[in-house]
Amino acid sequence: MPLKTNTDEQPSINLTPMIDVVFLLIIFFMVGSRFNNLSDQEKDLTLTVPKVSDAKAITTAPSHRVISVFADGHVELDQQPVTLDQLQSELSAARKQYPKLGVVIRGDANSPYQNIATVMATCRKAEIVDLNIRVNETVIR
Repeated sequence: MPLKTNTDEQPSINLTPMIDVVFLLIIFFMVGSRFNNLSDQEKDLTLTVPKVSDAKAITTAPSHRVISVFADGHVELDQQPVTLDQLQSELSAARKQYPKLGVVIRGDANSPYQNIATVMATCRKAEIVDLNIRVNETVIR
């Protein structure tokens, strides 16, 4: 009786087509099913929801308000001329609405530093914490 010396190769199962079919079935049932909306459930309730009269639209905070200080001493907030008192009141009102409001001060190179310092003090009175000064970079050789 001859002995068998070589072994038979074990059969393997290819799972790829089965996985494809399962994914197609999942997609089919997801597309075919009806998702219950909360509004459908709310229609069945006899509940009166309270109304708010002073509701305001939610807006995103401006990235930074820009204050320009010119050489002759006049000041602009977002390209609108303002006095220092108006600047303080507008920044205070904006800060109440957006607590993390930031300000960028752009001063004219020929403006006396006192004008910029006065604007910075006005921003401090308005309790602005995020205060930036805009400068242009030049390479000196």
